[in-house]
Amino acid sequence: MDLRLTPEQEEFQKRTREFAEKEIAPGADERDLTSEFPTDITRKLAGLGIMGVMVDRKYGGAGLDCVSYVMALEEISRVCAATGVVVSVNNSLVCFPIEHFGSDATKQKFLPPLCKGDRVGGFCLTEPNAGTDAAGQETTAVKQGDDYVLNGTKIFITSGSAAESFVLFAMTDKAKKHKGISAFAVDKHSKGCRSGQHEHKMGINASGTSEIIFEDCRIPADWRLGDEGDGFKIAMMTLDGGRIGIAAQALGIARASVELSVMHLRNSPELGRSQALQHRIAQTATELEAARLMALRAAYTKDLSMKDHSVRYSKEAAMAKLYCAEVAVKAATNAILVLGPSGTTHSARAERLFRDAKITEIYEGTSEVQKMVVAASLGFK
Repeated sequence: MDLRLTPEQEEFQKRTREFAEKEIAPGADERDLTSEFPTDITRKLAGLGIMGVMVDRKYGGAGLDCVSYVMALEEISRVCAATGVVVSVNNSLVCFPIEHFGSDATKQKFLPPLCKGDRVGGFCLTEPNAGTDAAGQETTAVKQGDDYVLNGTKIFITSGSAAESFVLFAMTDKAKKHKGISAFAVDKHSKGCRSGQHEHKMGINASGTSEIIFEDCRIPADWRLGDEGDGFKIAMMTLDGGRIGIAAQALGIARASVELSVMHLRNSPELGRSQALQHRIAQTATELEAARLMALRAAYTKDLSMKDHSVRYSKEAAMAKLYCAEVAVKAATNAILVLGPSGTTHSARAERLFRDAKITEIYEGTSEVQKMVVAASLGFK
């Protein structure tokens, strides 16, 4: 089995790493403190093809594979996990369902601005009464002539304060429960669509998380993704890919934490002689390598599925997200332990990594949800 990256994948990773270290890292701490959305950075990332990595070139995307995407996202998240999740949502949760389920006209309208950095996308699924149970949607989409009228509130929407394009899930037939959910692409400039409360969170503060409110928001029926009632299926398929993105984000956090721990021990002769600390970091470094292989396997399987639709990657994506998130939390916790009091101050990078790591166990399906997916793949009901 050849686990080496292709020259093209290596070059894409290298360019992303250089950009991340030069353009993203310098302001990451300040953006975390101020919650400033990385608008200028996302536009520059688009110039590298990173806002539409897997989107077909005819829509302005880079036309690359999921393996390239994972490697690039790890590099970005290593220096700024908030920017990492913005990139992940734009690619995995917005561009993917529009490209694979939208009409030609919808693709032409929404994908080029998302890929070229003119717009950032948001994924509107979560509601006050529909979190882990995504089937509990209360937002409605009522067909009126050639339009749909949307009403409802979505919460904890990554990039919500800055996004201008959304993928939305709403009930078109409440009587059918999860089979009555439909998916739509939505332009934020549509009358009746607006951002609500901005959320100040424990971590990834620069990701622009907010409510998105729909009040008699009228959109063309052509913006529906798939058929009526396909929404739940589209959401689950989309989240499979999204979980690969979050696994990559977790890899970046874990890698940064391990590097920070190693650097501190090397620069602290007395601490550096502690075999207990050395072994703790060695164990985490080993788990990081295993986690990366799991994420790359999930990405590779997704790439296969794009060529052969009989190939599924739900299990691989769930396993990767579950394990990568666990490793990120462990690595960040160890970094705090190694640095001691100096690692706990609000200006310390270790403290930011620690706060950022936890969310990877929560969004796009909690760790418990990932275990449910894996258990189902083993034949449990």
